[in-house]
Amino acid sequence: MRHAALALFALSLAACDAAPPPATPAALAPAATATPAQPPADAPPPEQAPDDLDAAADGDLVVRADAVWQGDVSACRTGQTDVDDCLVSTMRAGGASPDALAATTRLIALGNPGYVSAWREVDGVGHAEITYPFRANTNQGLWLVDAEGRAVDVDENVLPAGAARLRSELKPFLEAHPDAMPFPPARAVGSEAAPDGGLRLRFDVPMRTCHACEDVGFLELGYDFTAERRYEGRSVIALREAK
Repeated sequence: MRHAALALFALSLAACDAAPPPATPAALAPAATATPAQPPADAPPPEQAPDDLDAAADGDLVVRADAVWQGDVSACRTGQTDVDDCLVSTMRAGGASPDALAATTRLIALGNPGYVSAWREVDGVGHAEITYPFRANTNQGLWLVDAEGRAVDVDENVLPAGAARLRSELKPFLEAHPDAMPFPPARAVGSEAAPDGGLRLRFDVPMRTCHACEDVGFLELGYDFTAERRYEGRSVIALREAK
């Protein structure tokens, strides 16, 4: 026991006599940087982050029910700030979801700052109501959204100046009203079920010679969806005189 005690005492003295550690630790060597593995050539592209606003402005936009936002944007009407930046900042401060910000960013990129203000479904097709708070006239719009989240604007380019105007069934109206143009918003007028389970949603767009003028006719359009509610396309059904 006496020898063990002496050994412990000697170890204690050695510890007390050891040099103190340096005040400043030595710098750690940088960790080796691993070379990232390259994805296979046939790998799918990475998914877009829902809050990547630049990608939302340039790439494919997926619209969902949580794209809805409602709030006060009166501070953006003062003329003392950029409307686009103010709208996005106001929505962020108002708790807008990434999907809501992505939809607004797409609208800004199209030159129509606004936001998705309401959502409902009709026969399995999403209806995203759009508010354009800074327009002088028409402040409401509508996107039809299919099962994959793809949206089509029912007021956008509904009667192109090219092929649609050359159709023989449209000529009588266009010759009688050469100055008539489509004036949104389009109005839902019904739906038709297809034998294979598909769906056509029908809309009327007023035809006028000026915004404040009376309707001289209506452009009837059909938006077609498959049984799985994937968007197939838009058709001109008729261009008729107002009654």
